[in-house]
Amino acid sequence: MAFNAEVKQYKEKDVINLKAGNYTATIAPFLGSNIISMIDLENDISFFRKDESLSIEELKASPEVYGFPTLFYPNRLRDGILKCSDYTYTFPIGDPEGHNAIHGFLHKREHSIVEATATDDAAIAKTCYVYDEKDPFYETFPVSFKAEFTFKLTEEGMYYNVTITNLSERQLPYGICNHTAMNAPFTTNGEPLDTRIFITIGDKWPLNQRNLPTCDFISLDNHDRQYLTGSMIPVKHNLYNDVYNAETYEVDDKPFRGAIVSDTSTGKEIRYEIDDNFRFWIIWNDGGEKGYFCPEPSTWMIDAPNLPLPGEESGYIELAPGESKTVGQHIYSHIK
Repeated sequence: MAFNAEVKQYKEKDVINLKAGNYTATIAPFLGSNIISMIDLENDISFFRKDESLSIEELKASPEVYGFPTLFYPNRLRDGILKCSDYTYTFPIGDPEGHNAIHGFLHKREHSIVEATATDDAAIAKTCYVYDEKDPFYETFPVSFKAEFTFKLTEEGMYYNVTITNLSERQLPYGICNHTAMNAPFTTNGEPLDTRIFITIGDKWPLNQRNLPTCDFISLDNHDRQYLTGSMIPVKHNLYNDVYNAETYEVDDKPFRGAIVSDTSTGKEIRYEIDDNFRFWIIWNDGGEKGYFCPEPSTWMIDAPNLPLPGEESGYIELAPGESKTVGQHIYSHIK
């Protein structure tokens, strides 16, 4: 089994190429430590949306809809407001239609390469970003932190984790999400309508006209239950912010918390496992006609800091000065 990690150039920017058995992956520090490519070569599975024709500037203009971006802060904040226990911050409005702040800033920054190394059983990339007064957003949000990313590619796929550490003297609101842009179809000759998705959803969160939670749970209908039966086709129709609690179910007689994307014609699957810190799912597909969809796991609910709910329900937490928190995921292929 060959394992390799090396720094290379992609459109004149440094990236880290990882190889582990059948898998290859490319980590782009210049794009917020995004996994801009992950492929199972033997099984012809391309996990994430990628467009080689795009320039670096074009990628940076829409980093949420390519690859595997990490958002901090995730989703929307009503009127740009982020209420913390010791201060209230006002972010710029990035969603004019709903008058919300959206997606934060971490995925738009150029991160640093810390390490690219191979061991006897893995190819590993480590990156980081220190958010402090050098960041142009610091005047708006003067709370320093460090984000450390680890990407470990093995013969069992990609193990990813990110650690956020509060470097400030203030409380640091904590919410993180992956705006995972998955291909549909995900094989070279696959058909969009052969793609299905199973997601471990629980209660549904309805949204208002501004795409903010109403905090009134509703029963799952026939549309929602397609996620649980694995019969949902995630493209060719509009999935616009289907929002649910995340649950853990059994798959192959083992606990499973995540999503399974399958190709009904071949039995090939992408399995996407998340840890218990990710308590919510937002599913979106950009209208459904662009060959991708986003099953987005999030540690907090949309607008969590401002919701009239306890943190146990909204997912809202804060990190004290010096405190760290790590979350993790596992992405791999599976053949029935």
